Amino acid sequence: MLMLNPLHLRTLSVVVRTGSFAEAARELGYTPSAVSQQISALERAIGLPLFERSAHSVRTADAAHFIAERGAELLAALEGLQEEIGAFTSGRLGRLRLGTFPTAGARVVPHAIASLTRDRPEAEILLDESEPDDCLPAVLRGDLDIALVYAYDLVPRSWPDELTATALLEESLVVLLPSSHTAAQGARVRLESLREATWIASRDGSAGSTCLLRLCAAHGFVPRIAHRSNDYDVVQGLVSAGVGVALVPALGHQPSEGLRALRPFGNPVRRTVLALHRTANTNPLLPPALAALTAACEAVASDFLTPTTRATVPPTVGVSSRPTNPPVDHR
Repeated sequence: MLMLNPLHLRTLSVVVRTGSFAEAARELGYTPSAVSQQISALERAIGLPLFERSAHSVRTADAAHFIAERGAELLAALEGLQEEIGAFTSGRLGRLRLGTFPTAGARVVPHAIASLTRDRPEAEILLDESEPDDCLPAVLRGDLDIALVYAYDLVPRSWPDELTATALLEESLVVLLPSSHTAAQGARVRLESLREATWIASRDGSAGSTCLLRLCAAHGFVPRIAHRSNDYDVVQGLVSAGVGVALVPALGHQPSEGLRALRPFGNPVRRTVLALHRTANTNPLLPPALAALTAACEAVASDFLTPTTRATVPPTVGVSSRPTNPPVDHR
């Protein structure tokens, strides 16, 4: 099988253009002997002389003109490939697949994607909004490069050994109350004062619902849950209408008239947002994507949202170990 050396083709192109081995050597920075050796190696590779040599001159054969012309196309394509490889390895080109749960998709991800597409317009950023339990196996399979997931302090999770977990954001869990509620008048709310209230929670068995039960149990009562929804807009609407009260993570809360969000008294209760990726993933876009997500968390920082660059992350949240697979509330 014929194997052509790009270096020999470049040398041939210059010799054909200048019409002289000596002139080609000066232009390329080689010795005339090195140019002659490269041309001889190319002739041996193709099995055909490229120049008619005499004692005082060298005449270019038709084969040399043909190969130099077609070789220029090959060299241009090779240079283009080298540029694209450089762009890929530097993260300017390529594809990154990001999975997210809805509340992070609405509040955090837009900032990150806007930054990535602005700084790397040639890169392809693909977004897939899905439930966290679907994102996790997709990362393990390699279908996603990064998955945004979460873990509650009171419902800790662990992750497969193959994954690296990067904590991004701490969300305070806040109690949503109608503005007219008697417990909504202070800066914080005592959960004991809501033992007789009607509660709105996520679906039964979800991490959010489990967290509510454990938090209320720590304050000595079982919440009376009458309504369940995995849509925080629905939850906020029900609370605003005076139907009940709710405990939600800060990303699920949008300030609105007739609604108050208060931290409960006692130790802080939080949900931590993390980015999961395969430790062995070599995608050059991975580091800038994680940096963009970190910056996006800074952009949404508020009284209830603390980027982990400013916070201490609970150690159980990001532990790399076998999954315990607790129920999650898919938001």
